[in-house]
Amino acid sequence: MDTSTAIPKRYYSIIALVMLVFFVISFITNILNSIIVDVKTSFELSLTLTGFLPFTFFIAYGIMSIPAGFLCEKYSERSLLSISFFVMAVASLGFAISPGYVVFSITLFTLGCCMAVLQVIINPMLRVAGGEEHFAFNSVLAQLVFGGASFLSPYLYKYLVNKENTVEGSLAETLREWVPENLPWVALYIVFAAIALVLFFYVLFTKYPKFEKKEDEKAGDSSSYWDLLKNKWTILYFLGIFCYVGTEQGVGNWISQFLSQYHGLNPQTVGADTVSYFWAMLTVGCLLGLLLLKFMDSRKLLIWATAITILCLILALTGSSEMALIGFPLVGFFISVMYSIIFSLALNSVKEHHGSLSGILVTGIAGGAVIPFIVGGLGELMTLKLGMFFLIIPLVFILTIGFWAKPLVNNKTISLGKN
Repeated sequence: MDTSTAIPKRYYSIIALVMLVFFVISFITNILNSIIVDVKTSFELSLTLTGFLPFTFFIAYGIMSIPAGFLCEKYSERSLLSISFFVMAVASLGFAISPGYVVFSITLFTLGCCMAVLQVIINPMLRVAGGEEHFAFNSVLAQLVFGGASFLSPYLYKYLVNKENTVEGSLAETLREWVPENLPWVALYIVFAAIALVLFFYVLFTKYPKFEKKEDEKAGDSSSYWDLLKNKWTILYFLGIFCYVGTEQGVGNWISQFLSQYHGLNPQTVGADTVSYFWAMLTVGCLLGLLLLKFMDSRKLLIWATAITILCLILALTGSSEMALIGFPLVGFFISVMYSIIFSLALNSVKEHHGSLSGILVTGIAGGAVIPFIVGGLGELMTLKLGMFFLIIPLVFILTIGFWAKPLVNNKTISLGKN
């Protein structure tokens, strides 16, 4: 057996840690999509104040992504990981002990900052621990783990809040006893605190390989950022990521509220299930997208995917409850290819400063803060349905990328010419 490309045994723990981090990031981030109706009801919030909650979480990404890159150049991965998990545990437990709207907003902002640091750390870790020759496979595996966590998180929510099907003395019943009776969903944050604490100790007792970052993984100095920001293409691709994450979260955050408000469907059962299907279809679509990119120019795929997404969204918003239950997951399926295509087109459109450009693009995750907040605000002024129609605007911008993008390097495709 050839062991020349085998992964050193001592590094399997690092790969496991990275996969766990991807799982936790997705699990905690996308649980907001499921609990948003309960949060609104529990704290008696308007649609605007409800939309402000994901705003506090995702704006932390926008604020912290670039500083996180500089922190990674100065401090070790072990230090940053352990601090991030410890802060996550404290923030989550703090909210579980003293639940309230203001405390929840601060908790979400704190968690968002920690997530930004984790996102910056884990990809270089995965490349070194798994080996460069395994990096593509491990990256896809990580995305599957990410999608799987998004799919599973609504089911934890259902398990904790559904009192009718709870067995006496079960973990769900025990956790609910530790939080206010009318706020069973808060028990989720006890679980998050426990997970973060376990990972804190896992990090402390794990051996680490020496991480030497490639040039395109380094943060770069301030001059490289200014050079990029003077380039219109940087701004346009930043807006592309901004619009994608805003659309993804703008749909995910308001699915449950929309189904409850317009079709009278229970947010704790049907709503949670539909959110779960949305993320499951996004994961499946990602896999199909990887295959299609071997046969299609990425720009054409982006155009087709975006056009079909707009159609599915319109049908979900204007059709019957059955159409909504199908349409929203289909939106997840067709938007799945957008992030990777936009990101790769951006990196392939510049000759240098790829590390700094990545930092700027990741800052575009702040779109997940701004666009759902706009949807909530418009829903308050008019109706939630009209507010969700606003999502067509960022989708149209993404559609235009397929027409004006001029990458220096196109994605390599397989020719299927006739013999």
